[in-house]
Amino acid sequence: MPLTVRACRMDECPQVLELWKSAEAIPRPTDTLPDLQRMVREHPDTLLVGEEDGRLIGTVIAGWDGWRGGIYRLAVLPECRRRGVAQALVAEAERRLVARGARRLNAMVARDEVQARAFWDAAPGWGRDARWQRYTKDIGGPDMAPKPPDVRSSPAEPGRSSI
Repeated sequence: MPLTVRACRMDECPQVLELWKSAEAIPRPTDTLPDLQRMVREHPDTLLVGEEDGRLIGTVIAGWDGWRGGIYRLAVLPECRRRGVAQALVAEAERRLVARGARRLNAMVARDEVQARAFWDAAPGWGRDARWQRYTKDIGGPDMAPKPPDVRSSPAEPGRSSI
């Protein structure tokens, strides 16, 4: 049966989390069932899955904020790689984002993910943009309490705050 790329269904969210583990995707604080279910419920065309013979073999998140499109969580099971699955997932993500009005797309790729960087380096029309640096802030989740700011101070003088 050929590969089908389609929107993820709510009942498939646990399978997506397992797929990400099997694909050795870098774990993130939002890799929880409630977070994934919220995305599928509130933004039903954002998380796309690749299905072959009734089995989920890949994912991509095609995020749209009304300004730019973002591609995240491109993941393919190791035994299904090098067969065009990632290309098909990205092509469908691009198609959907352009249909929403996107004129510029960004893809998030970890620097130490050699295979992922090779994929994006070879992807038609995509190129690295050395002008930008990404900043992130993890603000908590079920398994992660917010971290207090790193405040460095010297001992306070009497009557004065050290902050």
